Amino acid sequence: MSISDLFDSGFRKRNEDHFAAIVRVAMSDGIITDGERAFLDRLARNLDISDSDYKQILKDYKTHPINPPTSYDRRLERLYDLARMVWVDHIESDDQVIILEKLCVGLGFRADNAKYVTDKALSLVHEGVDIDTFMDEIKTMNR
Repeated sequence: MSISDLFDSGFRKRNEDHFAAIVRVAMSDGIITDGERAFLDRLARNLDISDSDYKQILKDYKTHPINPPTSYDRRLERLYDLARMVWVDHIESDDQVIILEKLCVGLGFRADNAKYVTDKALSLVHEGVDIDTFMDEIKTMNR
């Protein structure tokens, strides 16, 4: 096995674990709504999750480890990616906003701030800011 194969398999595994963590959040109320399903479908495509892996993860999402980002900057990077995925088709449904709020909590943001962080993140993504501006704006949004 070459180094590139190791890198590819590690990257693929991290994407699968990340996807499984998001499925776990979507399943927190016991069901996956149509809106959540559409978001998961799009997310799976963006993370290059195969159809067979997608079905397996939906069935056994609890078997994947939850690896939340440990640093604040990594959490902001992941939030940036997720907010862009919500806005990718320029269709922002209430379901997707609720999912993003849940994911904010899953990323380690306080539950009482999740709505504000979500609103700010989506607003910044709508404006088309880059990752550095996004991170600066989220870090200073309460000042």
